[in-house]
Amino acid sequence: MEILQRVVSYSMLAFVLSSMLAVGLGLTVAQIVAPLKNGRLVSLALLANFVVMPAGALGIARLLRLDEPLAAALLLLGSAAGAPFLPKLAGIAKGDLGLAVGLTVLLMVLTVAYMPLALPLLLAGVTVDPMKIARSLVLLMLVPLALALFVRARWEGVAGATRPWLGKLSSASLALLMVGMIVTNFQNLLGLYGTRGVVASVIFLALGVGAGWLLGGRDRGTKGVMALGTAQRNIAAALVVAGQSFTDPRVVVLVVVVAIVGMLMLFPLAGSLAAASPRPDGARA
Repeated sequence: MEILQRVVSYSMLAFVLSSMLAVGLGLTVAQIVAPLKNGRLVSLALLANFVVMPAGALGIARLLRLDEPLAAALLLLGSAAGAPFLPKLAGIAKGDLGLAVGLTVLLMVLTVAYMPLALPLLLAGVTVDPMKIARSLVLLMLVPLALALFVRARWEGVAGATRPWLGKLSSASLALLMVGMIVTNFQNLLGLYGTRGVVASVIFLALGVGAGWLLGGRDRGTKGVMALGTAQRNIAAALVVAGQSFTDPRVVVLVVVVAIVGMLMLFPLAGSLAAASPRPDGARA
């Protein structure tokens, strides 16, 4: 089992790094920044991620009468936005990749500031070290993205040749990650039977999809990115806080369960969005 845990850790690392490098090699800074100049869209994204999702997590926990550790895990996830999976999901959904990366970076940075302020209000007795959250997010996401954007700006040919290989590595490591997470956490998944934790996870993710879609405006591509980006939470940030602030293992378990359920729900959803997206000639894909 220890070997499988290492496989999960390494595949997560490989996925995040290869995804951010591949995205950075395929875009320019201007393409990432441009969608963020839409003040209305940015405001709605912040509303969805930092108001609707925390409030929804609190409401779901109370409605289902979750045990305190499970409720805490859901609130952690509600306050943790900026998921590294979003660019990959947006690519599968044939959505606006620049918007996906821009939102990921914006939400990720704001999460570092938001969690230490919000969580003590939502969860009595919880303290959060923002530096621990920031360190992992900066090193695993912002630094690779910045490096890839620099290479893309200076050596476009190298970027074009390297990007397909990183894309393949990203897909392969994601598949390995999904299998590894299910296998290594199978007993934990069974342990949640009867606690309503899995049901809460599904409702929580569905809330994110619905909120993002409704607040995404009229453009279908933008709505898809908003739906996927709101539902997919920042698991890394949630795990950092869960590990440093809670002793009950069920907090970490539910965070992992939401990660697994999220992948099982959102990647097929991204595929269905791509299939329903119009082709340039106006026909359906």
